[in-house]
Amino acid sequence: MTRARQAVTTRSMSALSILQRPSPNHDPRPDGQSVDILLLHYTGMQSGAAALERMCDPEAKVSAHYCVEEDGRIFQLVDEGRRAWHAGIALWQGASDINARSIGIEIVNPGHEFGYRAFPAAQMTAVTGLAKDIVARHPIPPTRVLGHSDVAPLRKEDPGELFDWPGLAAAGIGLWPGAQRQAEPLSAADVASGLSTVGYGYVEEDLPAVIRAFQRRYRPAAVTGQADAETCGRLAGLLSLLRTDGAV
Repeated sequence: MTRARQAVTTRSMSALSILQRPSPNHDPRPDGQSVDILLLHYTGMQSGAAALERMCDPEAKVSAHYCVEEDGRIFQLVDEGRRAWHAGIALWQGASDINARSIGIEIVNPGHEFGYRAFPAAQMTAVTGLAKDIVARHPIPPTRVLGHSDVAPLRKEDPGELFDWPGLAAAGIGLWPGAQRQAEPLSAADVASGLSTVGYGYVEEDLPAVIRAFQRRYRPAAVTGQADAETCGRLAGLLSLLRTDGAV
């Protein structure tokens, strides 16, 4: 179906220059629902232009609040006060309507299907600046800066093992745990319990898939679905951070 291309305009948010590319794909947030999750994705399409086109197509019924190109350009598609449609079927700490309580950022990258690659420095700088701006304006704790694969581990891989989570954490966005020394891997029951405590769902349905999601985030060198000693050490380190912060 042929559609007229929507105009792109520019506005400033703090020190950021934001290009406006309005999407029709949004609806109201539930009354009284605050934003307490920042959810990061990759676009998983062959170009940023294709991703923007899809997110602005009313027939696609998908969107995000922002999209960050590889050259660092930031597009806003949906006002933060509205619910964008980016998380799909998802779960975190028992909450299932992740769209209702989150701001979604799509990061242009072809993804695992079309030639997954590292995220350029200009893009990561823009993502970091945008994320810092968002968490300064919303009550989003570091424990709820998440990847799509964290909330939908049975069906999503993004933003994936090449995303610079440590760099983001070093800028004050999200968490990056040190690994506690583990003489041997934890039992499956202890791993499942630890992942549930962190916030992951679906551990009873498919524990290896949830382990892979955790590894994409915290143990990217070995995304195997097997909880080896280093994976268990990262999990223990994260649980220790959460206890120190009073999050668990």
